[in-house]
Amino acid sequence: MPMTTVSRPLETRHEETYEEPQYSTRDTLLTMLGVLMVMLLASLDQTIVSTAMPRIIADLQGFDRYTWVSTSYLLASTVMVPIYGKLSDIFGRKSIFLVGVVIFLTGSALSGAAQTMDQLVLFRAFQGIGAGALMPIAIAIVADLFAPRERAKWQGVTGAVWGLSSIVGPTAGGWITEHTTWRWVFYVNLPIGLLAMLVLIFLMPTLKQTSKKPKIDYLGAALLVATAVPLLLGFSWAGSEYAWGSPIILGLFALAINVGCVFVLYESIVQREGGQPIIEPSLFRNSIFTISTIATVIFSMALFGSTFFIPLFVQGVVGITATNSGLVLTPLMLTSVVGSVISGQLVARTGRYKWAAISGMLIGIAGSWLLMRLDINASDSDVLLAMIMLGLGMGTSMSLYTLIVQNALPQKIGQATCSLVFFRSIGGTIALAAMGSVMNASYLPAFHGALPEASKKALPVGTLHFFDNPQILLSQEMQSHVHSGLSALGPQGQDLYTQLMQAVKLGLTQGIHHVFLLCTLLLCLGLVVVLFLKEIPLRGKGSQEKPEPVRIPIEA
Repeated sequence: MPMTTVSRPLETRHEETYEEPQYSTRDTLLTMLGVLMVMLLASLDQTIVSTAMPRIIADLQGFDRYTWVSTSYLLASTVMVPIYGKLSDIFGRKSIFLVGVVIFLTGSALSGAAQTMDQLVLFRAFQGIGAGALMPIAIAIVADLFAPRERAKWQGVTGAVWGLSSIVGPTAGGWITEHTTWRWVFYVNLPIGLLAMLVLIFLMPTLKQTSKKPKIDYLGAALLVATAVPLLLGFSWAGSEYAWGSPIILGLFALAINVGCVFVLYESIVQREGGQPIIEPSLFRNSIFTISTIATVIFSMALFGSTFFIPLFVQGVVGITATNSGLVLTPLMLTSVVGSVISGQLVARTGRYKWAAISGMLIGIAGSWLLMRLDINASDSDVLLAMIMLGLGMGTSMSLYTLIVQNALPQKIGQATCSLVFFRSIGGTIALAAMGSVMNASYLPAFHGALPEASKKALPVGTLHFFDNPQILLSQEMQSHVHSGLSALGPQGQDLYTQLMQAVKLGLTQGIHHVFLLCTLLLCLGLVVVLFLKEIPLRGKGSQEKPEPVRIPIEA
């Protein structure tokens, strides 16, 4: 067939009809106050609760369901993110945001009142259903309130919320459980959340509703849940609860893949027929969205892996004690705020973002490379320097991709933003499972290789069992138990104990080294990806820049 070339608004032309948000300064600032309070709620919740978990387990007597308290919340919040995003595009941001806040606060109250671990797991899942709306829609509201260039300036503010929660959360959780009761780690959400709700209800403007004839894609939502839940469960359990090759894990992955294929096919049909799918497949025809999603997933995988294993290295190898392991990451979080503020201001002034995406990856690679170079003789200053570099890269990049996709898809801000957050969460879950397996697979061979054969033979039967994982480095009780047992052998026992602890440190160092190596390789891949990122100048107040039409060949 003959071909002709026409101009079509494939990626950017629709911006010409996009009206920049116009709200009074008072409405904007008061709305942002409520939004930031909700963001603080969402980010504080997980850090506070994780600190209080040992006390909760001791009270409710349910150690076998320990992981489910977090897993149920993660599953529910993750699968709901794209659903809320689409609903906020259909019905407007304000109503869906408030629904999420109400569900989250109700779940918080129920969790605080839980009398058994089973109840707590159930109520945390309910809380997670609400939490899925909080952070993504908050970010989308920022996009409704400000033009793209103005949004960049708020990167530092939203980044500061994350940094503040990471620092304050563990300390607040420890203080609450020590001086009151663990139930207040949930109840503390209520006064902050209720105040935020009042601000949002009475002072937040009704933001634009993009759909005149709303229609909810119920089957698409169900298929999305049926895809994400087994996928997340598979990666959460693989290598810890079950072996990677076990029937349960393989079955979960097979179910996720099969239902996922049905989901994609069904959503394509819904969109072709003029419906409103939960995640529009056409989003991925936009190269900016596709590249941004891939880059976000890669960066989050590297970041999740690094931040998860840095506290383990600091406490297990360097030997710095921390009452709350989250405090170890304070330098990283602080520098991420600095990086976010600086990059946000520069992006706002220049109206360009690609340089920031590339710079963030390069700085992240430098930080990850410094982590990779850490060995058994590393000092706390060595770790500090690596965290500072990684934090700067993290701050420069992480919130940037949200701005990029919002700029490219201004009529689908809710869906695009929440889809990005959804895939970022999936990437983080995959990273923790994969890197945990890398660490465990590397640790045991390195541990046994560092321990002389003569020492292995001299050890009492069953002693080596205590060193199947490096957890002993973090447990004074286990160390005391092994030490007292070997002390019965006299001076030889003391030497054996010293050799064992040194071998554990060597094994842990080698295992974490492989994790940091994987993180570095991922960031290098991310750098290659962002080189293909197209750039649309960010529009701001008074900007006259118009994007060029994208010309594509179509059949005559």
